[in-house]
Amino acid sequence: MKTVTVSPKYQVVIPRELRDSLQIKPGEKVQVLQYENRLELIPVRSIKKMRGFLKGIDTTVKREKDRV
Repeated sequence: MKTVTVSPKYQVVIPRELRDSLQIKPGEKVQVLQYENRLELIPVRSIKKMRGFLKGIDTTVKREKDRV
C-alpha cells in the first residue's frame, strides 16, 4: 500500500508504480469517487482503448433445468 501527501493546493502525486501499471499518462483524466470513507481514482478510458478488454472472459451461466 502506498501513501501520498496532500499538498497545500489539495493535489496528490500518483506513485510511479501505479501510473505504470494502470498506464496513466500526463493530461489523462481520472474520475474521483467517494465510497464510504475513502476516495477511489478511476482512469477514464476511451471506447477505442476499451475494445477487447473482456477478451477471454467466461460467459457461461449455470441455469436451472426448467430454464434451458
